[in-house]
Amino acid sequence: MLSLARVFLIFITFLCFLSVQARLHKHTEGKHWLPTSLISLPPSPAPEAVSPSVNAPSVFNVKSFGAAGDGVSDDTQAFKMAWDTACQAEESGTLLVPDGHIFMVQSTIFTGPCKSGLTFQVDGTIVPPDGPDTWPRNSSKRQWLVFYRINGMSMQGAGLIDGRGEKWWNLPCKPHKGTNGTTLPGPCDSPVAIRFFMSSNVTVQGLKIKNSPQFHFRFDSCQNVLIDKLIIKSPALSPNTDGIHIENANNVNIYNSVISNGDDCVSIGAGCYNVNIQNITCGPSHGISIGSLGNHNSRACVSNITVTDSVIKHSDNGVRIKTWQGGAGSVSKVTFNNIHMDTVRNPIIIDQYYCLSKNCINQSTAVSVSHVSYSNIKGTYDVRSPPMRFACSDSVPCTNLTLSEVELLPSEGYILATPICWNAYGTMYTLTIPPVYCFLDGNPLKLPQDDVVRC
Repeated sequence: MLSLARVFLIFITFLCFLSVQARLHKHTEGKHWLPTSLISLPPSPAPEAVSPSVNAPSVFNVKSFGAAGDGVSDDTQAFKMAWDTACQAEESGTLLVPDGHIFMVQSTIFTGPCKSGLTFQVDGTIVPPDGPDTWPRNSSKRQWLVFYRINGMSMQGAGLIDGRGEKWWNLPCKPHKGTNGTTLPGPCDSPVAIRFFMSSNVTVQGLKIKNSPQFHFRFDSCQNVLIDKLIIKSPALSPNTDGIHIENANNVNIYNSVISNGDDCVSIGAGCYNVNIQNITCGPSHGISIGSLGNHNSRACVSNITVTDSVIKHSDNGVRIKTWQGGAGSVSKVTFNNIHMDTVRNPIIIDQYYCLSKNCINQSTAVSVSHVSYSNIKGTYDVRSPPMRFACSDSVPCTNLTLSEVELLPSEGYILATPICWNAYGTMYTLTIPPVYCFLDGNPLKLPQDDVVRC
């Protein structure tokens, strides 16, 4: 005999069954693909687990290769082994410098070409030996981290590269150590922090780098380079600490970066063409420079350079072209556009008499400067110097200089200073402030010989 409670439980279960059937029938009315007798659907199968290594690139963490990351131990060999392993991998990978650690690395050359694309991910901090006294004797004192013959590499990350440059800046040979800019005898080699040499298809982005002993970045004989979103910082009086220097490089794009240092924010050397610089905040610094070119009677060719949408503040120079007497070659097709100057000592300058001492002799040949455009350049200048100076060679004058929408006012309310010109042929397309009445009209009667100008 069933107990009364058990009978009651069976009855309740039966009522629930009928209720579910009724709801399912109503919900699926007209949808014959769903059986009316089905009470509940089975759960969907769980997605198959995907191994992280199937589609994700391999990660080569320098800690896995023995790096201590304590800021004191020498992690050079660990970085070299991680590089060699990543470089020889058949598929693209990431060499990881992890966050939360300080890695001390000596002067090192990371050599390619690699078998596939490679990402050098800097999330931690990298430092060199602390000053010239601790620099290994058998290591070059002219370079620190060098990337040689690399094709298809991205250097990026949220970390920091700290060049620890103060002890190098204070060497007796540095210009600011002697009286009136003179130098004292003694060793003077100082390392460039990061150098790319004979490399192509290189991207450097998102990094912070500070206090390099000399240049922060240098690109020699490189092509197809993208530099984006960098923060470069060193003291205003740190000598020769150019932010980005390029030489014999082409198809270089420098974007969206903030640079404050003791020399040029960006310096463009001989052999460069197709260079685009955009949205740079520069200063304190020595500005954005083409040159110096033609030193020791050398030949220099620079063309198709554009600097636009940028700010230069509290700097010795704004946009500058500087050449030595006695050189050969040409600077041509240069555009400076939409640049704001904030208390800049020499906002616009061409100097074909560049010299680091008072002992440079006059010479008859020069690097030709032509087809240089200045447009929408506005702001304030430091009253110690005139806002515009075009000092061109006696024998090889500057030609086809153009100005439009240029307005430069004294930062301290003084009267406008008069621009200076020497042997400069140019045109004001709009009335500039201050006006440049010292331009020569047209073209010189005698142009330089083709073998001097052609590049």
